[in-house]
Amino acid sequence: MSNGNEAPATWLSQDAYDRLKAELDELIANRPIIAAEINARREEGDLRENGGYHAAREEQGKAEGRILYLKELLRTAQVGEAPTVDAVAPGMVVTIYFDDDADDTETFLLGSREIASTTDLTVYSPESALGQAILGGKAGQACTYTAPSGADIKVTVVSFEPFSG
Repeated sequence: MSNGNEAPATWLSQDAYDRLKAELDELIANRPIIAAEINARREEGDLRENGGYHAAREEQGKAEGRILYLKELLRTAQVGEAPTVDAVAPGMVVTIYFDDDADDTETFLLGSREIASTTDLTVYSPESALGQAILGGKAGQACTYTAPSGADIKVTVVSFEPFSG
């Protein structure tokens, strides 16, 4: 039974999944190299004034954070084509127009920053003001959201389709 708190599934094409898996494998393979760099810098002496040591530790922290993120993403992602849906949902390429000007359009991907590395499209989070306004929207539906500037912005959904990566 759903309690409504589950995050929507992240759909990845097989190619995107394979690229992220390769990145994860490379990060894991580089762990000993980063550890060796830290040890080499530690042997240089006073750690308080050792910029190389601190830089190596920072690099290690970033790599470990990325490893954890990728492991969880790949563990929970759905691989393949997203199911056909009849409303705007995360993982879709959406075209909208602003106000009542059908010539003022924008096409973007509604999804996570992680997907952004697989496309040249602008990516908006489903949690953003625009994302929340259009979620569940259908072609031709107008929505209004409040921009970070405080201005109310009207958009109309033109079309949407699953992102193919």
